[in-house]
Amino acid sequence: MSGFVSLVGAGPGDPELITVKGLNRLRAAEVVVHDALLDPLLLEVNPRAERIDVGKRAGQHICDQSAINELLVQRGLAGQQVVRLKGGDPFVFGRGGEEAVALQSAGVRWEVVPGVSSAIAAPAYAGIPVTHRGVASSVTVVTGHEDPTKPGSQLRWAGLANGADTLVFLMGIGRLDEIAAQLIRHGRSADLPAAAVRWGSTAAQQTVVATLGTLAGAVRAAHLTAPATVIVGEVVRLRDRLAWAPADLVHALAA
Repeated sequence: MSGFVSLVGAGPGDPELITVKGLNRLRAAEVVVHDALLDPLLLEVNPRAERIDVGKRAGQHICDQSAINELLVQRGLAGQQVVRLKGGDPFVFGRGGEEAVALQSAGVRWEVVPGVSSAIAAPAYAGIPVTHRGVASSVTVVTGHEDPTKPGSQLRWAGLANGADTLVFLMGIGRLDEIAAQLIRHGRSADLPAAAVRWGSTAAQQTVVATLGTLAGAVRAAHLTAPATVIVGEVVRLRDRLAWAPADLVHALAA
């Protein structure tokens, strides 16, 4: 029997934001290789499946990426139906591309099931649309945590500071001082509205709103830590009118 690996995006935190296709793949899986920050409800959808936690937490990795790649290849070659369940979208700073390359190179059949990225969902749940007519017609999604083994940064700060109306940083909560300094140095106003959303779309969601120049201090004062999404741009002002997420974010998935 031929194995098959589905790289499934679980969405940003709210378990009901997984796609129908992703949920179907999860229910049919023999093995679920999953990230750390997923809602436990998703893992309960298929209690028959073997579960393997390969989660990466800040400063603490259960498996490095090469080991995860090898695990997926081995299980695929063994003929198993595997779901690699990843937070957000597999191909948006999720290293799903690396896993897909490993599977393709080993001759394992695979697919990608896109997921809702926290780059869009976390701001939305905080009442911040990343684009808005007359306010922002462009958005750029940026990693706030580059590969530390690279010889230098690939971020082109001058282009980022001036290239899009809205900037969304993922995995950048620990580097806010540097991010703000670079953007201000390259032309963004220190008074530009900015926000940080922690645990977006979940019952634990927290939002801090400030300016680009003061956000890092406001985040520290609020003891906001990862995982968080950072939004920079005039769209942040819309939160005053559009904050909507209910206080009681309780979810259930049909078995």
